[in-house]
Amino acid sequence: METDRPDLGLGQEPALLPREEEVEFVPIRAQGPGGQNVNKVSNALQLRFDIHASSLPDELKAKLLALNDQRLSNQGVLVIKSQEYRSLEQNRAAGLARLRELVAGAAVVQRPRRPTRPTRSAQRKRVDSKVRRGLVKALRGRISD
Repeated sequence: METDRPDLGLGQEPALLPREEEVEFVPIRAQGPGGQNVNKVSNALQLRFDIHASSLPDELKAKLLALNDQRLSNQGVLVIKSQEYRSLEQNRAAGLARLRELVAGAAVVQRPRRPTRPTRSAQRKRVDSKVRRGLVKALRGRISD
């Protein structure tokens, strides 16, 4: 199947990664020290990714919406702030990389847990330690003459 999306080296299929066209980039002023440059230039970026309107598979959308993440709004919009570099282009690339990393992490399928039972010796050790502990506690009672 031929797609117009490049392989991003994350080990994920291109269909499982968000398209750059679906991300809204809003330039904002960066916080923190930086002298006059911070006050004059909007070098930080706010990436807004609407999960409901994206082209991601429905299962992945559900996983992303179920994340307990403060960057996710009630309307299903993921907001990522990128301000680590002084260049707008570098902040754009860094923000996209963080978004793709978040989506790739949600796309990982966990193996189902196989329930196991404790071994007989583990059960015996547990009961023996409970008995020993009970004997120690029994010695703590009041002394009666």
